[in-house]
Amino acid sequence: QVHLVESGGGLVQAGGSLRLSCAASGRTFSMYRMGWFRQAPGKEREFVASVRWSGVGTNYADSVKGRFTISRDSAKNTGYLQMNSLKPEDTAVYYCAAAEGVAVWAYWGQGTQVTVSS
Repeated sequence: QVHLVESGGGLVQAGGSLRLSCAASGRTFSMYRMGWFRQAPGKEREFVASVRWSGVGTNYADSVKGRFTISRDSAKNTGYLQMNSLKPEDTAVYYCAAAEGVAVWAYWGQGTQVTVSS
């Protein structure tokens, strides 16, 4: 089992920045990828970004490319999502997820709220 805890959410004005953190514990040696997803009210959960735990290889949703940066510090077992130039449409609950393989996001955090005011 991998246990994930997100932090860093909050209220920010449009154009501002936030950095989300995801602290992992448990079987962290089994992690292959860490990712971020988000879910806005009335919408389905959507992929935001992912990174291989080795640090090589990142992926981003088109809607966040150039604004968000995913990273990880394997020594601290922590992943990050730096969010710049935030827009009101980025408002959502952001979830951290971890995968032991390529296809399945097996572990999820409890989520952290990000609200961007116009």
